[in-house]
Amino acid sequence: MNARETAWRIFAGELNASSLEKKGEDEKSVSYVITPLGTMVNRVLVCGVLTEKENIGTDDEPMWKARVQDVTGSYFLNVGRYQPEAAAAMANLDTPSFVAVVGKVRTYSPEEGRVYVSLRPEKMMSIDGDTRNMWVLDAAESMWDRLLKLRKTVSNPDANANALIGMGLTAQEAEGTILAHEHYGDPDSSRYLSVLQSALRMLLPDRTIDLGLPEEVPDAPEEIEVEGGDNDSGMSALDKEDVILRLIEELDDIHSKGAPRAEIDRRAAMEGISEAEVEEISDSLMDKGLIYEPNLGYLRKI
Repeated sequence: MNARETAWRIFAGELNASSLEKKGEDEKSVSYVITPLGTMVNRVLVCGVLTEKENIGTDDEPMWKARVQDVTGSYFLNVGRYQPEAAAAMANLDTPSFVAVVGKVRTYSPEEGRVYVSLRPEKMMSIDGDTRNMWVLDAAESMWDRLLKLRKTVSNPDANANALIGMGLTAQEAEGTILAHEHYGDPDSSRYLSVLQSALRMLLPDRTIDLGLPEEVPDAPEEIEVEGGDNDSGMSALDKEDVILRLIEELDDIHSKGAPRAEIDRRAAMEGISEAEVEEISDSLMDKGLIYEPNLGYLRKI
């Protein structure tokens, strides 16, 4: 047990942006995925909403594919016969539900130049919303710590591992940040600060509170950029999210399959929200783990 690697609390947004792997020298050596913030990841502990699961094997020999969403994106899971404990748990988990997953990180490249990250769970379990929220806080704190340590590497580009260790980094942190900086270049700190703000706001009663971090960052999955015309409704992005969530809840009470997207579009237009905005807001809410698609063309709150 002592030889096991740290199970990192890490957001999907950081993990899925990884494209660098450090292979072990032999079959028994540990391999790592190195994230843009310099985290050398072999194992993770992640929490989120289990939104999809499918047994692509047989009843006697199941092979599960699943997706778990956190506030920044999705983790993709593969569970087979070599993970019997996780496979047994998966069979009994409902969608949607809050889950915790401990597992190893794997990469695969179906085409040259593209690297994808997936998880091979060792354990899975059902959790409650409070436990998920505590994990969000832990993951945010861990990301903040890594941002500060990577900043030391960026600020001292000529520093070697020993110099960084002298600045307070562990040997593994020094190696990871150096490799990350060489491979990914200077990190887009504003993107990750936006991730932090989005995650922390989810834990607060007032989701519009200003934490002093970047508000809108291009291409950041947790933020919404509204395109096309003037904002005649006078509503902020967060106000529009609240409207869409309310409409989904109201329409779900009427329709057994969930809230029809076409009806959401029609009702949202009456409140000054365009169809394009509804699509963007819906995608953002799914990324945050607040809604899911129970059937094609329908949405439902989690």
